[in-house]
Amino acid sequence: MKLAVVGATGLVGREIIKVLEERNIRPEKFYPVASQKSVGSIIEFAGNPYTVIDHPDVLSLKPEIAIFSAGAGTSKEWARRYAEAGITVIDNSSAWRMDKDIPLIVPEINAGILKKTHKIIANPNCSTIQLVMVLSPLHLRYRIKRIVVATYQSVTGTGIRAVRQLENERRGIKGEMAYPHPIDLNLFPHGGSFLPNGYTTEEDKLVNETRKILNDDSIRITATIARVPVIGGHSEAVNIEFEKDFVLDNVFSLLRNTPGVVVQDSPAENIYPMPLFSKGRDEVFVGRIRRDESQLNSLNLWVVADNLRKGAATNAVQIAEYILGHLLC
Repeated sequence: MKLAVVGATGLVGREIIKVLEERNIRPEKFYPVASQKSVGSIIEFAGNPYTVIDHPDVLSLKPEIAIFSAGAGTSKEWARRYAEAGITVIDNSSAWRMDKDIPLIVPEINAGILKKTHKIIANPNCSTIQLVMVLSPLHLRYRIKRIVVATYQSVTGTGIRAVRQLENERRGIKGEMAYPHPIDLNLFPHGGSFLPNGYTTEEDKLVNETRKILNDDSIRITATIARVPVIGGHSEAVNIEFEKDFVLDNVFSLLRNTPGVVVQDSPAENIYPMPLFSKGRDEVFVGRIRRDESQLNSLNLWVVADNLRKGAATNAVQIAEYILGHLLC
């Protein structure tokens, strides 16, 4: 198997390489791909050095799979060219997620819809992935009517420039600003760009991608996103209204038995999910599970995950594993 990672020098690209190493995926040929300014630099994978190449070069080498993490612009320009060359593209950007002909995949939920003919596969937004990992089993059991979610998103979701801004501010150093405001000792309700209706593009993604993955456009969803001075992962306060009533003990049991989900819920011992402890982990953590006493058939949850891992790199690598095991074998 020949594998390419597009955007290999970026924050998520490097995390993809790390996840490939950890999951012991060793392609016969490995091709790191990046923008022209990074071509010729060296990337290490599984203890071996690899020279970064550009798109025309990798197209001529025809890998079976290319994991893209280089932004929507690059994906729109190059993904179809890869697909036309017979390469299966797993795309981390927002470019193809809402295309009706392109599957939006969280492997634990809907990998079974994938076919050999799918040459572009979309990886959902990081905040969407951790949300639907918890919502999916609950929706199957109780049918979700409405979701109200507020996200508290790590600076790593914006990229290396935002991480540097936070680090510079904590050291009292003036530097490049990734955000319109200081982020250290601050937070702001702004993720992506603002739309005419007052919501942001990040909030819009959360709504539309959740419906697509759960395959239910009837679910009413409203979202508010905040950027917080955190490195380890995204957190979400989630309120869910169901069609059916539930027994709280059964909710705990259902989530404890959901692959990829870890329940951390012992308030008396101060045990609940936190981004500090999700960093570097592939699981989605859920806690503060409690009935909403103000509304019938409603539940409150707190959901945390490392947005660079399950929220991006790990989910993409899991899709690649599924393709290798079910579609290319």
